[in-house]
Amino acid sequence: MVQLRGALVIALAVGLTSAVCDGIGLSGEAIAYGAVIAALIVRPDFSRWPLAIYPVLLVVVGVCMAVGVVLALALSAVPQVFLFGLVAALMQLFALLLPGKLRMLSGVVAVAGVLPLLSSAPSWRDWGQQLLAIGLGMVIATALQLAFSPAVITASESPAAGPGSEQAEPPLAERVIAGLQSAFFWRKLVFASLALAIGQGVGAVTPKYLYFGVVLLLNDSIGDTLGRVRDRMVGVSFGILMPLLVFNTLGIGALQNGLVMGGTAALLMALNKASYLRTALISSGVAFVGYGPLVAWYIPNRWMDYLMGCGLALAVGLLLFPNSALRRYNQLRADPAASREQLQRLLPAAREEARWLGVPLAEPLPPELSRAEAS
Repeated sequence: MVQLRGALVIALAVGLTSAVCDGIGLSGEAIAYGAVIAALIVRPDFSRWPLAIYPVLLVVVGVCMAVGVVLALALSAVPQVFLFGLVAALMQLFALLLPGKLRMLSGVVAVAGVLPLLSSAPSWRDWGQQLLAIGLGMVIATALQLAFSPAVITASESPAAGPGSEQAEPPLAERVIAGLQSAFFWRKLVFASLALAIGQGVGAVTPKYLYFGVVLLLNDSIGDTLGRVRDRMVGVSFGILMPLLVFNTLGIGALQNGLVMGGTAALLMALNKASYLRTALISSGVAFVGYGPLVAWYIPNRWMDYLMGCGLALAVGLLLFPNSALRRYNQLRADPAASREQLQRLLPAAREEARWLGVPLAEPLPPELSRAEAS
């Protein structure tokens, strides 16, 4: 019942956000941002985000989009592929400045910076409208989640801050130097800068999705990259179903927007695929909001181009400085000095590699068995 209520709140948040943004005269792209943010802010288990995430997210997105607008206006005569590559590189450098608690926003930084470049004519007016829509989406979604929350609220998924649970973070200068010395950082920066050109070179209809594939899916280890690729393609595949069903029968509008996003959430929950929910909601949102009437070419080409983005991320991860989490996990498991915490951190990525390779994975020993074996 809680899951069904979560899908209902997502539908209401998206529909109301779309209606409010449309009512005050915001552009289609701004409505898209507001609707997608509203869907993502609602947590189906009704746990609550830390309050600090709201202003921080708005500031980070606003600053990154502002960089894109400034460069787009200042370098309007420069070919888009070069401008896109420049902004992509700057966003990777900016992500190095994020403290540990905000490292989860690295993907948001990479996406937000290039969003103005996807518009035919970036402007400060559009920037203001898009930020306003994002803010409205946050407020409306949060208010509706609070209004429909059950009596018992699940604890937040954010890591608990217990005594000694946080390690001291190195100073900013040390973090930046360490990042600049990492081959994985330069691997991602170079291919993020080249992704749009690669997409155009291979004839992708929507080459921006090769960029999104690199910045959102390429990780330091092969296992983490494989896990993100699986999550993205399953989520995208589920996310295109409701737009095709609803908009080809009922047309496009605020009510239909809510039906699509709520329907996507309900479908994923009914199939017990809630782990793919965020990706599916984003896929449903960008499949229709802000693009006008649904056209037959967009959804299949978006799916194929995202598949090419996944392939590019995998190829880079496998061919350039490959880092196997499974190999590292097996090495640590054979090392008596390795801690259980190290094994647990590597376990998801190692398990993903083992699944793709079809090999068994030895799970970490329970703490009591580990102590008995050590003695």
